Amino acid sequence: MKKQRIYIDTSVIGGCFDHEFSQWSNGLVKDFEAGIFIPILSELVAEELKLAPISVREKYFELLGLGAPMLLINDEVRELLAIYQQRQILTDKCRNDMLHIAIATVAEVNILVSWNFKHIVRFDKIRLFNSANVETGYKSLEIYSPREVTVYGNY
Repeated sequence: MKKQRIYIDTSVIGGCFDHEFSQWSNGLVKDFEAGIFIPILSELVAEELKLAPISVREKYFELLGLGAPMLLINDEVRELLAIYQQRQILTDKCRNDMLHIAIATVAEVNILVSWNFKHIVRFDKIRLFNSANVETGYKSLEIYSPREVTVYGNY
């Protein structure tokens, strides 16, 4: 069976240091370390982490050290972002949230994980993003929280 390629947004890395989310964010990191899943990062995550606490940035570098591919924001990603914006799936204030989804969709990752329940891990928004994805020739994107994805402790 092919390993799942999992795009990690910035909230997951920060979640490693948040009492409410650390169990599952760190469990997912352990899954990556064990080779169960393949972590996928992006230049957007790198940009968002520039002002993060040093511990969060160190966790990011740990993931890079596991060989996590770095996805770039290219014209194809920007075109898909523009479609999300035209459809007003989220407001322009939430541009980076839409950009994470566009990056993951264009790269055809298996799953995007996030702790952003307001804009990303939300049934109605997932349906709108996937409707736009399918109508423009992309695959649907699976979107979950780390809690729903990690298998750490079950192996």
